Amino acid sequence: MLLRYLFAFLLVLVACGPGQAQNTGVLSGTVRDRNTQQQLPGVTVALEGTSLGTATDEQGRFRLTGIPTGSYNVRVSFIGYEPLLRANVSITSGNANIVNLELAPSAQALGEVQVTANRAIRVATPETPLSVQRLNVEEIKSNPGGNFDISRVVQVLPGVGGGGTSGTAGFRNDIIIRGGAPNENVYYLDGIEVPVINHFQTQGSAGGPTGLLNVSFIEDVTLSSSAFEARYDNTLSSVLQFRQRDGNPDRVQGNVRLSGTEVAGTLEGPLAKNTTFLASVRRSYLQLLFKAIDLPIRPNYWDSQFKITTKLSPKTTLTALGLGAIDHFEVAVPRKSSLEKEYILRNTPSIDQWNYTLGMSLRHLLERGYLNVALSRTQLDNQINRFEGGSEFSGDESRRNLLTRSGETENKLRVDVNKSVGRWQYAYGAVGQWITFDSRYFARLRREVLAPDGTLVQPAVDVRFQSDLSFARFGAFAQVTRPFLPDDRLTVSAGIRADGNSFTEDGANLLRTLSPRISASYALADKWNLNASVGRYYKILPSTLLGFRDNAGQFVNKNTRYIGSTHYVVGLEFLPTASTRFTLEGFLKNYDYYPVSVRDGISLANLGGDFAALGNEAVTSTGKGRTFGGEFFFQQKLTNNWFAVASYTLFSSEFTGNDGVYKPSAWDTRHLASALLGRKFSRGWEAGIKYRFAGGAPYTPFDLATSQQNYLTIGQGVLDYTRLNTQRLGSYQQFDLRVDKKYNLRRVTIDLYIDLQNAFLIKNPSVPNYTFQRTPDNSAFLTTDGQPVLANGANALPILLADDDATVLPTIGFIVEF
Repeated sequence: MLLRYLFAFLLVLVACGPGQAQNTGVLSGTVRDRNTQQQLPGVTVALEGTSLGTATDEQGRFRLTGIPTGSYNVRVSFIGYEPLLRANVSITSGNANIVNLELAPSAQALGEVQVTANRAIRVATPETPLSVQRLNVEEIKSNPGGNFDISRVVQVLPGVGGGGTSGTAGFRNDIIIRGGAPNENVYYLDGIEVPVINHFQTQGSAGGPTGLLNVSFIEDVTLSSSAFEARYDNTLSSVLQFRQRDGNPDRVQGNVRLSGTEVAGTLEGPLAKNTTFLASVRRSYLQLLFKAIDLPIRPNYWDSQFKITTKLSPKTTLTALGLGAIDHFEVAVPRKSSLEKEYILRNTPSIDQWNYTLGMSLRHLLERGYLNVALSRTQLDNQINRFEGGSEFSGDESRRNLLTRSGETENKLRVDVNKSVGRWQYAYGAVGQWITFDSRYFARLRREVLAPDGTLVQPAVDVRFQSDLSFARFGAFAQVTRPFLPDDRLTVSAGIRADGNSFTEDGANLLRTLSPRISASYALADKWNLNASVGRYYKILPSTLLGFRDNAGQFVNKNTRYIGSTHYVVGLEFLPTASTRFTLEGFLKNYDYYPVSVRDGISLANLGGDFAALGNEAVTSTGKGRTFGGEFFFQQKLTNNWFAVASYTLFSSEFTGNDGVYKPSAWDTRHLASALLGRKFSRGWEAGIKYRFAGGAPYTPFDLATSQQNYLTIGQGVLDYTRLNTQRLGSYQQFDLRVDKKYNLRRVTIDLYIDLQNAFLIKNPSVPNYTFQRTPDNSAFLTTDGQPVLANGANALPILLADDDATVLPTIGFIVEF
């Protein structure tokens, strides 16, 4: 019924909309040398299929006015550089489109036509020649089911699982790369590391229900799933780079986005001479939407973001940026819910969290290169509460079974130098960090079990500690790249880095984290490239593990090692046209020193896909892992008003616990497939459909006896880790739809849209819930003897509840650009 009303509402808006005249818009920006960041004068910037074009001035800037509104492919060309195709650039009458373009020097002897065909869509760099994908802002905004959430949009790329496809809840944004855990990824915003990119982030991991970044700031997103440059530390599975555009230097402009999920406002423009700004504030209405469609979760948040760019001199640019969020998460009982499910929901923890990242970066142009200096601070405060019987018993400490009060701060200074000398490119740099962590934690895992005669059968198991921790992290890197052979057909890049810390035993020994890597790209023919890489990478354990203390107050994880991973990747790339790209890759990742839980004996590679913090327990660095497989990717940029993406990954993910036996990880779905098809119509209409598929995710069954004994205490079943991931869910499927209609008026653009997640109401299985049966009036538990349920649950009636309800998440709204 709700869906019917939403469609009717959209049709009314469209029918009542104003007539659309042919209005015009503005495209402006800068063009730089990718290697040296020098501005390039005299570069030709043209719109495909039109006679419109211009050239950059002496500062590398361009401004093209009087462009009829619509979507264009922008071609950029300059003698001595590979031509660039920027596809699907939207021109509206409301906002000028500001873009930053970078050109790479061309090979010396290849013919101009050959270079155009071979390089126009290539997103790889000499340092990372494979396992790299890029999405521009229009692909993010128009992604069906994405709802302007960048963390969800990247899940259409090859090797990327999450959001329900990899054993996590369907409403979460966990990013699972090639079978690795969610906390194996790092995120950079304009070169500044941003540890928190989701609301309600799982501390020690990464995922949450919705993304934090405002898509109005983003110019493009680049995902590297291997062959990482040596400048990036603490990554095992991927580097996700978000590049923001600059504010409009000519006038103040902005947009307002209002939907059933949020209201967001963005403003930008000149702040002073040679200074521009971007600023936004967003307020969530997800809790109202989920209540309306009878979903139990109630996420409620605010966030804000800003960027200020000032040109201090012709060679020096200073950028300041920041983002932050205030979150509250709780669960309510839906109107249509079984009595048993209602009890489960009442025992879900509530979360209060806030975080921010502030950063400044200075870029100074050198002769044939540039210097980067970045200083940043990230702070996270996390509070989690859970009471036996639900939040209505909040304050009754005898019913408390979970408490987290945790704070974490990271202060980082990064310096790197990047230069070109002849045919050589090289970079080197260092990073220093100061980390502080404090935590007060309590978890009741099991209550004591007594025999009928009162003797102790099983002691109570509680985890309780208070901790604080301060330590330094540091590292250094170097990378060198050079083309070889006639026509520069072979390009080789090699790098090395080492990282250490002042906390763990032998943490200052940089030889233990020495991590070399090498990659190569060979041009087999005009349109074919053969790429390969091998590299060693390291990651320190999260502070939630390093800061754990035992009952004696000792740091029991001080003797742990950095997690290590060695990647082997080989791939073939085919570029048949300037807007079409095919890739085929095979990969192998071998892990060592992975943390294994002392309490449960399992690899922590299986954890991080829920809302509890990852860590707060003793571990040993004895685990190993391996993920391997192959992936196919096809991308068609905007051509004749069509664009498409398709990918398929076949893989295996296995890790060892304290028994040393390889077992499937929680992310081992074996199959990941996705496809997206979009079409731009006349008169401002646009539509798209996206499909995602994943094989069944493994899961661990409950220990039925222990679950029955402890259910009343902890409000959930106890997993039987002796049977870790021995069962599998059914496959996951989801179709998402999106329809947009733009009205371009004089200096104003209105975009009406409807976005449907799981539009065809496909049921997707989740791990069943363990609970006790309730009486018809929901006043108590049913029992075998008609008496009140015993503390150890011996007379209760256990039941496993399936969780496979099909829900469509509709979002209808509008964006006004002015």
